[in-house]
Amino acid sequence: LFSLTAKDFEFQTFCTGGPGGQHKNAKQNGVRCIHKESGARAEHRDGRDQFRNKQAAFEKCANTPQFKAWHKVECMRKLGQLKDIERAVDEAMADSNLKVEYL
Repeated sequence: LFSLTAKDFEFQTFCTGGPGGQHKNAKQNGVRCIHKESGARAEHRDGRDQFRNKQAAFEKCANTPQFKAWHKVECMRKLGQLKDIERAVDEAMADSNLKVEYL
């Protein structure tokens, strides 16, 4: 239906900090992965090299509930099913179907 590439994500690097010796504060090993369209974000800082941290952050980002929900809606939009669902919701929310109670 569609594909996502690294261009669709924003990757930020940062010093991992904390205890762990000379490699922690000296290098930009931590990676944060952000998918702006869905609002999903994840970061990974456990590995010693940036490449593995980038892969792990991407995998964590793809497994977030925000990204999964966005992906599901985009798939439905591409297949044309989103309009059917919106129409069903509009029919269910019609004034004749709503009941307003006053206490």
